[in-house]
Amino acid sequence: MLSDTHVPLRAKTLPPQVLAGVEAADVVLHAGDWVDEATLDLLEERSRRLIGVWGNNDGPGLRRRLPEVARFELGGLRFAMVHETGPAKGREDRCERDFPEADVLVFGHSHIPWDTVAPGGLRLLNPGSPTDRRRQPACTYLTATVADARLTDVRLVALPPR
Repeated sequence: MLSDTHVPLRAKTLPPQVLAGVEAADVVLHAGDWVDEATLDLLEERSRRLIGVWGNNDGPGLRRRLPEVARFELGGLRFAMVHETGPAKGREDRCERDFPEADVLVFGHSHIPWDTVAPGGLRLLNPGSPTDRRRQPACTYLTATVADARLTDVRLVALPPR
């Protein structure tokens, strides 16, 4: 799971570790703020399956190619993905209201990794950013396993300094 890659504004390219992870994954999720279509093209070429949404920094070309919200099923789990979810305060309740059909919501925008479970059971995941750590100790992305309607092995991967 990726978000907020911001290529070429925050980095000239995606880190090699991210590209290796993309090539190894069965499914790659990108929660928006690609910034350039070349990154979308690259991930489409390198991934077995890519699911993405556009973010607030994505222009008309990306918005033509990607939805604002994606809804899909993986391994028996119902996912939703969107770039922005609003402020951290009240996020779980707001997202359960806005995505009642989902078991897992993947989002981006803040560049701050997030992993919580809302009172009704919705799992909220933000992978952070692999290129722009902002106030975080490292740039990050998420990996996970989905099988038999269960999400397991959720792991925040911290990238080495560039």
